[in-house]
Amino acid sequence: MGAMKKIGEILIERGKVSERDIERALLAQAEMGDLLGRVLVKLGLVSELDCAQALAEQLDVPLLAAGDYPEEPLRLDALSSDFLANNGVVPVARDGDRVHFAAAVPQDPFIARALTMALDGPVQLALGLESDVSRALKRYLRGDGPDEAEAEGVDSFAGQSDDEFIEHLRDLASEAPVIRLVDQLMHRALDLGASDIHVEPFEDGLHLRYRVDGVLQDQADPPPGSLAPAIASRIKLMAHMNIAERRLPQDGRIMKRVKGHELDLRVSTIPTVHGESIVMRVLDRESIRLSLPDMGFSADTLERYQTLLTRPHGVLLVTGPTGSGKTTTLYASLASLDAEQLKIITVEDPVEYQLDSVNQIQVQAQIELTFARALRSILRQDPDIIMIGEMRDTETAQIGVQSALTGHLVLSTLHTNTAAGALTRLEDMGVERYLITSAVNGVLAQRLVRTLCSSCRVPLELGDAAIERYGLRRFLPEGQRKVFQARGCEHCRDTGYIGRTAIHELFLLDEQLHEVIMGGADATTLHAAARRRGMITLYEDGLRKVVAGQTSLEEVMRVTQDQSSDSMAEPGPAALQQSATA
Repeated sequence: MGAMKKIGEILIERGKVSERDIERALLAQAEMGDLLGRVLVKLGLVSELDCAQALAEQLDVPLLAAGDYPEEPLRLDALSSDFLANNGVVPVARDGDRVHFAAAVPQDPFIARALTMALDGPVQLALGLESDVSRALKRYLRGDGPDEAEAEGVDSFAGQSDDEFIEHLRDLASEAPVIRLVDQLMHRALDLGASDIHVEPFEDGLHLRYRVDGVLQDQADPPPGSLAPAIASRIKLMAHMNIAERRLPQDGRIMKRVKGHELDLRVSTIPTVHGESIVMRVLDRESIRLSLPDMGFSADTLERYQTLLTRPHGVLLVTGPTGSGKTTTLYASLASLDAEQLKIITVEDPVEYQLDSVNQIQVQAQIELTFARALRSILRQDPDIIMIGEMRDTETAQIGVQSALTGHLVLSTLHTNTAAGALTRLEDMGVERYLITSAVNGVLAQRLVRTLCSSCRVPLELGDAAIERYGLRRFLPEGQRKVFQARGCEHCRDTGYIGRTAIHELFLLDEQLHEVIMGGADATTLHAAARRRGMITLYEDGLRKVVAGQTSLEEVMRVTQDQSSDSMAEPGPAALQQSATA
């Protein structure tokens, strides 16, 4: 079966638009963030009917005419008016157990699943013109009574034109109390040093949470849930999103100066059953540290890592979960190089920070500017060093390895738990083992741990049992038994921690490890072989920071549970106290 035709191709074949029209629409789509068909209609390049007919052909679903809608609405008690209006769907007929619906966006898999679950029976979706679906919804909602429809906040969708609806949303977002609330969100995020702001509507109201030092904290006094649509509209307006689109995920960006800080907020919205859930990633350009010595490296790890950066070619990978500081480490690595003497090109999604004398490319999937496509082009730009934001697919990984083999230093990230796991992940992505041994110089695994508050940390004397159990013996100086743990005070908002530092695990490939890799070893065997060669694991590097008083044993165990042995259950303060000397 052939691949599904794109709607632009169908319209070109039908003679409704030209290739130039599609190019214009794609550029507009990048700004508007809407479906391509809707963009074509809004630009006046095709009629709504022409676009709907092409979409019906693409999806292989029937297109309903205006006369196919029932005069008397088909009532379904299992479905709320709010759900129907928010998702642009209306029931039109019943055929035995099967219920037929008209939908403005029938390709949304969420709608079919939700309807099937709500009705506990089969459903059939057909495509309807947005204007026809809106009129049918207006008839359906009128039967609920104006008070109920207005209370649920759906009458504005059903009874207004698109322009009126957008203006209504803009009015909501422009009210002074809403503007103040959104500004307060950003001010509080800066005060807390938060990395993310979560705005989440639930049945019991609006929840506001901030991720501080990797841990979510609730705001004690969130605004009323009735303001959720207005707050969402305000944020989307600031992020240059389509404020009328509430049924599809969107991404945007806000540049704002707060208390003298230039904040760069990456905004993501997703539709949920109670409204739009919004997460804003906070990037404070003035607080970023782009210096390798400030990244939390232990002295021996930093020396070996900097040696890898001086190599003329090869692949250097940084691994870890989302939010472990991988990209910041890569930025600091690039900042440590002489960009005036070297040609450095990056391919990122997104470009988080702009570096002097570094050519940075923003991936744009909507115009098919992918990692792989950008990489193929930049190899003709005569680069010395290439930074790939993430090796997400087989093609990107293979091009990255080939670039290293042809004389380039390639820096990139992978989502793996251990440094050794990155090598098996490359193999899973289609890179042959002999290419891995030829191209990869090293892998740096990284995690972020919270650092103890110096104002309230408390010492703890450990007994021999605890020292042996947690593997501290080799890192404690002779005669030392003291480590520190968190307590909490006003300076750290009773958390016991202020800020974060990194712990690392550096896997260096040498001839002996090349032999192990070529022997078909899995990640566990590779990890064990690297440890025999002297590799310090994430957990062990964390222990070094525990001994230095930078963090607590509880924090290291929380972050590196997959690194510690099975016999090391996660210790809480009570468990440590029981192991402490009297």
